[in-house]
Amino acid sequence: MATEEKKEIIIRVGLDENAIPESISWLAPGASNGEEKADAFMLSIFSGNEKTTLGIDLWTKEMLVGDMNIFFYQSLKKMADVLDRATQDKEAAQMMRDFSRDFGRQVKLLQNE
Repeated sequence: MATEEKKEIIIRVGLDENAIPESISWLAPGASNGEEKADAFMLSIFSGNEKTTLGIDLWTKEMLVGDMNIFFYQSLKKMADVLDRATQDKEAAQMMRDFSRDFGRQVKLLQNE
């Protein structure tokens, strides 16, 4: 029987005295730049047995509202691409893309097209 290969992705969060994130960094196997700084991250984990999603959402206290809007806009677009690749459901993926475009317009990231 083959041995399962395992890798680790490390996420480090520096907290202030009130347990508010001051710094976030991550390191993945094979990363050419070593440990990378981040200002925010969202991690979603789906339990197939329980049919529920758990998540961790953190951002540093210096994260600007405009940057958070960019982060969400790009995350929504990424979710649409993942949904398309994972399910081949072009219609559902397009709905997500449309929503991300509307979101981008509402938060003034995109001009009306």
